Amino acid sequence: MNSTMIQARGIAKKFGSFEVLKGIDLDIPKGEITSIVGASGAGKTTLLQILGTLNTPDAGTLRIGGQEVHALNRKQLAAFRNQHIGFIFQFHRLLPEFTALENVLMPAWIAGNDGKEYEQYATQLLVDLGLQDHLKQSPSTLSGGEQQRVAAARALMNRPSVVLADEPTGNLDSGNADSLFDLFVELRDRVQQTFIVVTHNEKLAQRGDHLIKLADGKLV
Repeated sequence: MNSTMIQARGIAKKFGSFEVLKGIDLDIPKGEITSIVGASGAGKTTLLQILGTLNTPDAGTLRIGGQEVHALNRKQLAAFRNQHIGFIFQFHRLLPEFTALENVLMPAWIAGNDGKEYEQYATQLLVDLGLQDHLKQSPSTLSGGEQQRVAAARALMNRPSVVLADEPTGNLDSGNADSLFDLFVELRDRVQQTFIVVTHNEKLAQRGDHLIKLADGKLV
């Protein structure tokens, strides 16, 4: 039986007087894919940002891989995030002045890794996502779907323990959406990576190992 990768207890978050999350208790198993679904405004993105340490809850505790993340100072938290967490956002946030390959290599460079083997791994990720002809292109010359696949490769670059994906297939056609999810499944099986995927795509959500529904700031 898989151990727990993320343990969240009593996670609450308000924006002004609006309660977005109302005391979420959540255990995310290691090496599995957990899909989170729910209507717009249910709090899915806020929950994902808190699980990824990009946002701080007003109340509650969060442990990732046994580490109590809110015990870390800002610098320690940034290092922890770079090493252990990968993000795939709905909007790609690629750096326009760098090529597709350089964008994918960015997390490795930030961590101080710039050897040949990192370039080979970044290239392999792009090939796996059907982008072998676009390695040296700048993001502005790529379609929205191609940019999203570059962003996915970048999130996987440091082989993070946890990959958080917010509507990762929102800009992809069904074929590319399937191939991205195929890569998640392969990495889950091959290197025991843990994936949390927020999606409106019910068909893809069903491909995960677990399905969680969020409504009005609570788990259903």
